[in-house]
Amino acid sequence: MKNLFYSLIILLLPLTLMAQKGEGGMWLPNEIKKVEADMKQMGMKISAEDIWHTSKPAVKDAVVQLGNGCTAEFVSEKGLLFTNHHCGYAAIASVSSVEHNYLKDGFWAKSFDEEIPVNLSVHLINNITDVTDIILKNVPEDASARERQSLIDKNIHKFLSKFAKKKFKRYQIKPFFKGNKYYFIESTEYPDVRLVGTPPESIGKFGGDTDNWMWPRHTGDFSIFRVYAAPDNSPAEYAESNVPYKPAKYLEISLNGVEPGDFTIVMGFPGRTNAYLTSYAVKQIQDLRDPARVAVREKTLDVLRKYMEKDPKAELQLSTKFASLANYWKFWIGESKGLKKFNAVKAKEDYEAELQRRIEKNPEWKEKYRDVLAKLKKLYEKTEKLQVAADIHREIFYRNIDATISYALLNSLYRVAKADKKRFDKTKAEIEDYLLNRVLKNYHKDADKEIFAALMDHYLQVIPQDYIAPEFKAEFENGAENVAEKLYGESVLADKEKLKELFGKKRKKFIKILEKDYGFNLLKTQDEYFKDKVMRPLSAFNEEMKELMRKYMKIQMLAYPEKVFYPDANFTMRVSYGRVQGYRPRDAVVYKPFTHLYGVMEKYIPGDDEFDVPPKLIELYEKRDYGRYRNTDGTMVVNFLATNHITGGNSGSPVLNADGQLIGLAFDGVWEGVMEDIYYRPEIARSIMVDIRYVLFIIDKYGGAQRLLDELSVKKRILKHKPVELRKAPGLMGN
Repeated sequence: MKNLFYSLIILLLPLTLMAQKGEGGMWLPNEIKKVEADMKQMGMKISAEDIWHTSKPAVKDAVVQLGNGCTAEFVSEKGLLFTNHHCGYAAIASVSSVEHNYLKDGFWAKSFDEEIPVNLSVHLINNITDVTDIILKNVPEDASARERQSLIDKNIHKFLSKFAKKKFKRYQIKPFFKGNKYYFIESTEYPDVRLVGTPPESIGKFGGDTDNWMWPRHTGDFSIFRVYAAPDNSPAEYAESNVPYKPAKYLEISLNGVEPGDFTIVMGFPGRTNAYLTSYAVKQIQDLRDPARVAVREKTLDVLRKYMEKDPKAELQLSTKFASLANYWKFWIGESKGLKKFNAVKAKEDYEAELQRRIEKNPEWKEKYRDVLAKLKKLYEKTEKLQVAADIHREIFYRNIDATISYALLNSLYRVAKADKKRFDKTKAEIEDYLLNRVLKNYHKDADKEIFAALMDHYLQVIPQDYIAPEFKAEFENGAENVAEKLYGESVLADKEKLKELFGKKRKKFIKILEKDYGFNLLKTQDEYFKDKVMRPLSAFNEEMKELMRKYMKIQMLAYPEKVFYPDANFTMRVSYGRVQGYRPRDAVVYKPFTHLYGVMEKYIPGDDEFDVPPKLIELYEKRDYGRYRNTDGTMVVNFLATNHITGGNSGSPVLNADGQLIGLAFDGVWEGVMEDIYYRPEIARSIMVDIRYVLFIIDKYGGAQRLLDELSVKKRILKHKPVELRKAPGLMGN
């Protein structure tokens, strides 16, 4: 009862007690000392030097960036990597076949010889160095945006020219804090990565797109790879003589699990955040940009849903496209709702009012920064119409319709064909592969034709008339359906066989065919007109916006000396910290921070693509055969929640406890808190982690992969409470 009472208290503690200044931050690991005291106060037992060090092994040496934009971590001295199932999905699919469908059936290599080479690489971070003084040397503060960038580019080029080009070495200089600081990042690539193990997608992708962004979640989202190297441990392309890589550091694994309030660290490579947007930008996103994009995708999804519901074959063809488009459709709805619910605009306005007050009190700041916010406001008002139109155009011309995506790709190849005949053949091969084998892999002509008609009708209604080419508008006078009928009947854009023939043509013939094609010319007319009227002016405004945002960021850092700032995510290594905690999404609803295997069984739908469960997992559940991975209450924990801020790119990131031991893998966020990249609120923003004990349970009890378990450093379990005696299961439900 004491433990239950403690759990409820932690779950329901008010924001004023739970929120720490570091929660929501994505901190550069080389500067983690800035918040070390806060981390210690929250419960961290390791030191900042245990996380980041360049002369001795540290956690940073165990965390790598996957070449496909995810994160992974070393868990053995033999280069074994854990990451998410969805991060390894494409690689697993690429080595699967009808006879050996590793996505459907799973895969567990029984020896090193059975590990399968895949098209993945990893990057290890060697060092991150502040080079701001060098990059901003001789760059006047009052230089124009274009002059400033030109000088910075020259300084970057000069700095990087000192480093000789080496295979497998990458040297980058990236801007941080909106261009107020610059860091030099050195990394090493290891290109020989091999598939070692994966659960079937009925475990690794359980819940599918229905559960995406949602809690409660019950997904075993993990896969296992291994990095190989030359015999001297140096990077090497795939070769039979390569051996498992020996990392400088690999993570120990804890079986203790977590309790509400426990301290957590996530380390990875988050993609993009915008924590320092103004109230004007946030208002534009919540009221205009998100709703505009949602409206486009809703029309597309309505058509796809109609075809999928009436034809099982169409359902298979269109499911991937539906899932891809539904992902951010769902995200934008949640983002807009969250920003409104938590009054993000008002909070930003209050912050800006206080900032302006501080500026006015300081004569030096007043002279330089007094009108920054006013200029930003004016610029957002000036670009609002352009920005929303650009969002809609991108959605309709480049993302939702297969025929218009074909146009966009062929137009880029057309420009190469006209300007650089030497590059034509290589570019053609790349675009042909991408278009035919990815974009149009499951092309459904009738559905695409209906989407085209619906979205073009929408486009002509919502895009301002002065942004529409007169000849394009005239073509639609008799209705979008008539245009669709002609385009899908005649154009190469809407016919896979005609596209295959087109890619077989020489450069001059390729140009001639496109220049006579009805669909290509129709879309090109509007696309080029729109670029002149919208995209080019918007680009010029964005250049001005970028410089104003740099100044806005700078004055914030000057005016708030009591605040420790972290830079927005930009695919560089970051550390975020928080604690295990549930949340209250709405009135009278409280979400606990853990899900269990019995929850999987509650969702179980035999034969369903998203909610089927493998017979062996059902058998293990019925017997309660959880082994040493069971929780102290006798259950098998599957997923848990924590307040760590993560975003795209963090997938596969290690979740560490206060001792720096691996306790889970980050893989998603909750729908109610998806606005966190713009406006983080610790009472609602939650990351979803797969419990490492569930990962090991699947490897051991389900996969029988003892050889992999033997590699891991699993710390002896320390029981805080006497475990519950396991009882014979009465059925599929219960403990």
